[in-house]
Amino acid sequence: MQYDFDEVIERRGTGALKYEALLPRWGRDDLIPLWVADMDFRTPPFIMEAIRRRCEHEILGYTVKPRAFFEAIRDWMDRRHGWKVNASEIGFAPGIVPGISSAIQCFTEQGDKIMIQPPVYHPFAMIIRENGREIVNNPLILENGRYRMDFNHMQEAVHGCRMFILCNPHNPGGRVWSPEELRRVAEICTANGTLVVSDEIHADLTLPGRRHTVFATVSEHARMNSVTYMAPSKTFNVPGLGSSYVICQNPDLFAKYQDFVSGRELAEGHVFAYDGLISAYSGPEGEEWLAQALDYIQENIRFIDAELRRRMPKIKAIMPDASYLVFLDCRELNLSQKELVEFFVDGARLALNDGSIFGKEGEGFMRLNAGCPRSILERALSQLEEAYENRGFRQQQSQN
Repeated sequence: MQYDFDEVIERRGTGALKYEALLPRWGRDDLIPLWVADMDFRTPPFIMEAIRRRCEHEILGYTVKPRAFFEAIRDWMDRRHGWKVNASEIGFAPGIVPGISSAIQCFTEQGDKIMIQPPVYHPFAMIIRENGREIVNNPLILENGRYRMDFNHMQEAVHGCRMFILCNPHNPGGRVWSPEELRRVAEICTANGTLVVSDEIHADLTLPGRRHTVFATVSEHARMNSVTYMAPSKTFNVPGLGSSYVICQNPDLFAKYQDFVSGRELAEGHVFAYDGLISAYSGPEGEEWLAQALDYIQENIRFIDAELRRRMPKIKAIMPDASYLVFLDCRELNLSQKELVEFFVDGARLALNDGSIFGKEGEGFMRLNAGCPRSILERALSQLEEAYENRGFRQQQSQN
């Protein structure tokens, strides 16, 4: 089946966060929303059909995890990532962020230090603070348009840290970490008694030509000293289903975690959570839809990069290895962060993520969601070019 990713679907009036939040967050609702990380592509028909079939039985009662839930995850991990897992190592999570928050509460104490790598997915810092823990930063280094880890700094910063939250693949930088990098992380964290919590929600969005490495697979140290979170939500555009999962191959750690979440009624999903995941991960339809989606997303990212180089070279795209999120390096515009946000919002009429929310290392950057029909990107880049010209940036190029 050939899927149509060029189709523009009206989402206003459906409670879509990316539209409903425009007015309260930006003070205007005439912006093209390219911020929150869900896609504007139609949810795959095989997932919608699974939900319709469930609705045909008109009792939406309490629901348990079916055996097919564990089997679907097990088989998907084997096929996509070469990771052998057992059903006894898989648990449900109502979402990645709630899951990581549960891990923080389960494995650390008030005042404990937790390390992250800014610029990084902003809820990491939020849930560390909200749980009364201390943030320790191990900033990434941007070299030649690509982020890398600072292992020398990590070796010093990790002392006393009870946990390290890894973003793998990285958001917003788009890096797919290599097995060698992940093994080094495992060595450093194991040597210091630091548990690795790996957020791998973008694992299945690795772009053509790249390959994701599950942290837990790189060594025995990694396998026994990690908790991994994944979900079909970004991959198949179903974040509203709230169907995430946790995998832990250390039986003692996993038993402790399961006791914690079960005691707080966080180990079970709602009536549609399981069927959506099973339909996404089972059968050839999911693989085919995903392959087509990734090809389309990669062409969108190439389009953005080419148009910026041609029309607005002071704005540079950090080319991702994975996902539909593109970090834009706007530092050559020489604007303060406040001025940069105003340039995108009031000048270009675009709603992007302010790069500073990912940490001070994100100042001078904006994050753009390329998971949409190309016609929307064409319109967005035309509006951005108009603002670029109005601010005199093109004239500055000519003078330079």
